[in-house]
Amino acid sequence: MTTFDAVLFDLDGTLCQRTQDTERLYDEAFERAGLEPFGEPDTLWQCLDGPPEHDDQIGYLGAGFARLAAQHGRSDIDPLAIAAEFTELIDDRQVELRPGAADALSTAKANGFVGLVTNGPQQRQDVKLDALGVGSSFDTTVYAYDLPRRKPHASPFERALDAIDVKPATALYVGDSLSYDVAGAQNAGLPVAWLRDEEGPGTYEPEYILDSIEDLTELLEGDK
Repeated sequence: MTTFDAVLFDLDGTLCQRTQDTERLYDEAFERAGLEPFGEPDTLWQCLDGPPEHDDQIGYLGAGFARLAAQHGRSDIDPLAIAAEFTELIDDRQVELRPGAADALSTAKANGFVGLVTNGPQQRQDVKLDALGVGSSFDTTVYAYDLPRRKPHASPFERALDAIDVKPATALYVGDSLSYDVAGAQNAGLPVAWLRDEEGPGTYEPEYILDSIEDLTELLEGDK
């Protein structure tokens, strides 16, 4: 059996996924800004430079829309106006647990301490946790967005471990991002179970690779 004193989770893309219709949200943001849509939501995500590193959500999204506008020759538009409408339309209640996430949390709880380390702000992440009904599942929760340093810095992980008094080598981190979850957890000395995407880990070396969050139960019970 693979045993750990604690299992820490990422939230977005790991335990939960959005159910809000992003294409409708995207088109409605343009409509409210009085503009004809250009580009696609998937292209916008590619234009965003990782999670926001500051409190200016509109400025963060506006930078993505500015890059997208440049790709489409739309220097006439105000990217911040679209970003403001987009931000207003985001509904953090529209989320659901990924298949197998509830079982993964239960197995982790039976294994030891359970924690959450997310780069999102508490104001938004608490809305998601309430909608998902899993807020009470965690012995410690770290909202790294509200701290001086976020993943992939080690400090959010260290804060979580200090709260439950667990050593890094005996805690497993579960996440879907190579550059934030794998890099950050390993910087803090934690082994990582990475949720595989369409591509391989590249130059990263997660200790465990999961095809889905459902595989965590198998890992913790010693069959993987």
